[in-house]
Amino acid sequence: MKITFPHMGNTFILTKALLDSLGVDYVIPPRNSKKDLQIGIKYCPEMACLPLKLNIGNFVQAIEQGADTILMVGGFGPCRLGYYGEMHQEILMDNGFKVDVVILEVSKGQVGEFINRVKKLSNGSSYFKIIRAVKDAIKIAHYVDELERLTFKTRPREIIKGETDRIYSDFLNSVAGVKGSEQIGALIRDTGQKLLGIQLKKDFSPIRVGIVGEIYSIIEPFTNFNMEKKLGYMGIEVDRSIMLSYWIKEHIVKKVLFLNKNTAFKEAAKPYLGAMIGGHAQETIGNSILYCRKGFDGVIQIYPLTCMPEIVADSILPTISREQGIPVLTLIVDEMTGEEGFITRIEAFVDLLQSRRETENINETPILSWN
Repeated sequence: MKITFPHMGNTFILTKALLDSLGVDYVIPPRNSKKDLQIGIKYCPEMACLPLKLNIGNFVQAIEQGADTILMVGGFGPCRLGYYGEMHQEILMDNGFKVDVVILEVSKGQVGEFINRVKKLSNGSSYFKIIRAVKDAIKIAHYVDELERLTFKTRPREIIKGETDRIYSDFLNSVAGVKGSEQIGALIRDTGQKLLGIQLKKDFSPIRVGIVGEIYSIIEPFTNFNMEKKLGYMGIEVDRSIMLSYWIKEHIVKKVLFLNKNTAFKEAAKPYLGAMIGGHAQETIGNSILYCRKGFDGVIQIYPLTCMPEIVADSILPTISREQGIPVLTLIVDEMTGEEGFITRIEAFVDLLQSRRETENINETPILSWN
């Protein structure tokens, strides 16, 4: 068995940590590029959303490198993510690619079922080893997110432009050369110390923008043209509403252990969208309001074309913008989206936020410490 998995931001790091700890052979697909998109367009239905097309591009390239098993997460409710595993397998089989798909999605409280699905991948590892590997991988997800949050803070404040991305790119390139949670954790800590050593502008209060929307579109830099990096170079501090460790904790760990989920965004969204309608629509609405309450200057929503939950959220956001007094920019992405037009809209939005800032006095937020 040789496992592969889709690229979505830094998910490959925690998945690598998990599979390393279990002694499982795997293939990491190349990072998302136009090649993945071209492959996905070739094999997928025209109206399939961008994430599905990129996933197929990942899998085809991994299969060509010997992968025979795909590891996926699933989902419940009216979001196509819940069908992705079956759709991937059908599309690949129809085009001559023979693979198995293992979906890490279980019902509430079904701890044993979740562990058994991991055990299927683990070459007969003991339950103790599996539980420890899963716990360590979740920790890695948290550490990687903290590292990424630190780049959100340093990038707009750095004196030498590009220093944050030089350090962070070195980290991403070095991950492939280390094995297991312990070595990856050490690399993360070393990278964090380097980021904390960057010289920053003093008395600089950057504009702050919250990023909301569909998880793949906001986490995977290829789909949003490295928007967080580009905003940072414009002197904008970003905050992403959905981080990888948060999603794992809320949608896998708490579900498996039957724990109560975070309800802050639900309470905030209730006057506008009082029910879960699938995907991240309610989180998009609730977090946009929470960003306003936290004093953010603006909100950017990103989602793939044809994503129904986010289309609903998109229709509500203008009302929130008007009633809550926060500018909102919505960006929709598919294979036809051009980078220049995408960036032009972001630049115009930043100009709007800067003009509003001229009459406001917003205090600086502190830099996150590294623990």
